[in-house]
Amino acid sequence: MAIDYKWTINQMNAHIESEGEQNVIFTVHWSYSGSEEVSGKTYQASSIGAQSFTYVKGEPFIPYANTEAFEQVVIGWLEGALDMDSMRTSLAAQIQKEITPVNEDLYFTWQNPPIPPVPPVEE
Repeated sequence: MAIDYKWTINQMNAHIESEGEQNVIFTVHWSYSGSEEVSGKTYQASSIGAQSFTYVKGEPFIPYANTEAFEQVVIGWLEGALDMDSMRTSLAAQIQKEITPVNEDLYFTWQNPPIPPVPPVEE
């Protein structure tokens, strides 16, 4: 099965006014996640970051709008600025390690005794 990737735009920082435009976004705080279902169980991994942008007067400007269409514009900016192949490769590797672990936690039983089962409560 294929990994399903998803963007979340957590916050955008904007200059109230810059270069004659309003709400000029200069930083986008994001998370990018991947998930894959294997044998009925979903495995996930994510990456977070902040990407800076600079608006130069005279370049095309897309005004901020609280819409899904504008969110897609911002995602386009991110995908143009970030190394998407590397991000997807990293998330896929994290998910694969969850599916097929290469490490485990070991304990000394005398230091961390198992918690005894709780007997059922009689009504």
